[in-house]
Amino acid sequence: MTQEERRLYLINELIKENSRYSDIVIPKNKVEQKALLRGLLNVRMPNEISKEFLQIQDEYLKEECKSKGITDLKDLEPIENDIYLWQGDITTLKCDAIVNACNCDLLGCFYPNHKCIDNAIHTFSGIQLRLACNDIMVKQGRKEETGMAKITFAFNLPCKYVIHTVGPIVRGKLTEKDCDLLKSCYLSSLEIAEKNHLNSIAFCCISTGEFHFPNDKASEIAINTVKEYKEKTHSKIKVIFNVFKDKDYEIYRKLLK
Repeated sequence: MTQEERRLYLINELIKENSRYSDIVIPKNKVEQKALLRGLLNVRMPNEISKEFLQIQDEYLKEECKSKGITDLKDLEPIENDIYLWQGDITTLKCDAIVNACNCDLLGCFYPNHKCIDNAIHTFSGIQLRLACNDIMVKQGRKEETGMAKITFAFNLPCKYVIHTVGPIVRGKLTEKDCDLLKSCYLSSLEIAEKNHLNSIAFCCISTGEFHFPNDKASEIAINTVKEYKEKTHSKIKVIFNVFKDKDYEIYRKLLK
C-alpha cells in the first residue's frame, strides 16, 4: 500500500467504527486528510481494534516519522556531564525514553488536532499507547497523582519508552507547592527510568503550556533537580532537555552555560 492508501484505509475504518461519523466527507487534499485522521485518532476511546488496522497504522506512522526526520541522541553533543539541550519535535527523537506531560486521566488529549505535547505523542505513537495507559488506569482504579510518573512502551515512536507525568496546574500566583510538585515530576521520571535500566531520558518543558507554569522558573527547577539527582545518586543517565519554542531554548541555554 502507498502512504495515501494507508491513510484512506485508516480514516474509513475509524469512520465505520462510529455511526456518528457516517456523514463525514473525506477531503481529497493530503493535508486535510492528515488532519482528519489525527482528529479521529484523538477522539477514539481506548477500545480494542483489529490486527489488520494496527498493522497498517504502524506502517503509516513509521513512514510519517521517517519523513519528518529522526534525531538520534548519539549524534548530539552534551553541554555538560551527560546533559543535553535539543530544540525540536520530541516525537522524532531517538533515545531510551521521552517524557510526556499528561493530565491525571493519563489517556492522552481528546481534543482533535490540539497542539499540546500529549496530543502529539499519542497521535504518532498510535492507538496502542492509549490502550496501554488505559490498562494502567483500570488496574490503578484512580486518577494519577500530580508529580508522579508511569512508564509504557513507545510503540511507533523512535524512542523505546514514554514516561507519563502529571505536572501541576498553576492557577493564579505561583506557589511553593506548585514548585515542589514540578520537582517531583522530574524526580519521579528519573527514578522510574533508572528502575527500568534506561540510559537516556528526554524531558519536555513540563507544565509550561496549558498548565501555565512560568517558563523561566520551570526551567530553573528542571535543571536544578536533574543536577542534584545526578550528584546525589552518581547516576550516569543521559538527560536531554527538549524545547520547541525559541524562548525556551534561550532560557535553558543561559542556565546551562
